[in-house]
Amino acid sequence: MTFGLRSLALALLLATLAACSSGPDRPEPTPLQSFAPQIQGAQVWQAQLGDVEFALAVAADATSVTLASSSGDVIALAADTGRELWRGNVGEALSAGVGSDGRYASVVTRGNELVVFDAGKLLWRARLDTRVVTAPLVAGERVFVLGVDRSVRAFDVLDGRKLWALARSGDPLTLLQAGVLLPWQNTLVVGQAARLVGLDPLSGAQRWEAAIASPRGTNEVERLADLVGPAARIGDTVCARGFQSAVGCVDAARGVLSWTKNVGGANGVAADEQLVFGADASDRITAWKREGGDVAWTSDDLRFRSLSSPLVLGRTLVFGDYQGQLHFLDRENGKPLLRLPTDGEAIVGAPVKAGPNIVAVTRDGGVFAFRAE
Repeated sequence: MTFGLRSLALALLLATLAACSSGPDRPEPTPLQSFAPQIQGAQVWQAQLGDVEFALAVAADATSVTLASSSGDVIALAADTGRELWRGNVGEALSAGVGSDGRYASVVTRGNELVVFDAGKLLWRARLDTRVVTAPLVAGERVFVLGVDRSVRAFDVLDGRKLWALARSGDPLTLLQAGVLLPWQNTLVVGQAARLVGLDPLSGAQRWEAAIASPRGTNEVERLADLVGPAARIGDTVCARGFQSAVGCVDAARGVLSWTKNVGGANGVAADEQLVFGADASDRITAWKREGGDVAWTSDDLRFRSLSSPLVLGRTLVFGDYQGQLHFLDRENGKPLLRLPTDGEAIVGAPVKAGPNIVAVTRDGGVFAFRAE
């Protein structure tokens, strides 16, 4: 199958999935139940970004949060107050972003250009020979890019010089969805089909490979089991979801699979020292024990509410939904602790921790920062 036909098949697949998620045959979302809040929380600032029509990844650290709109605006805000620190514009629509190390920020355009800013100043642009929907990773004075064909490229963050490239062959179909791309100590961890792969970030040489999912089915579409982001990294463990097939964890120090469980779902996972969290295709939330993968608890309270990928922080597990609600759940049992509204539009991507706050972005580009107990 040629790349053009693969792209067409992917577009049709995703359109079908989108229709299934919102069509008349999809069950009605579970009504939200009233409850007495168990923790305190409130909105502390709000900003406007512009429409977000791609798989936005929000880059955040202790002092700043960096975001991008579909139209090409790239913005850094102060994590504590929402004050604008800098703003840049790519000049065309985006397909992926944002990756940032706190200084350099990187996005990819729909025209397949990798663009890097230095504190808001356009530093360089480089043409890519593959489509990209996964936010670039900026780390160690390099920019790493994962293509939709799950090829990997590394560039020098200062001048845009290509350092190495690694192609992946043998996978006839891949998802047009953000994949797994993250650092672990001195290893670059990427998702390639149903496998987590550890690479040398200096050369692209493979160090290890571990399969999280086992593709099944009678055709290429049914066998799709690409790893989807975000993945979770805790100590030496990296946990990820295989699209509609499995959730599993890998020991990145040894490059071996720790456990895998067959479960559907299309969004990424979160984890802490004890548990791994995710919602399946029906938005049933499950917590698995990080050691061994046994189920610790499940919750049906938010089924069919088109949940985002989660954030786990202290005692709370946070999901966004299709109505812009942020649900703060008890990470020990899934019981509701707090519910806070945004602007009524769907939450895009996973909520993130930014300094003392939790930041969520909606489809209309509303940026909301909350502080919870």
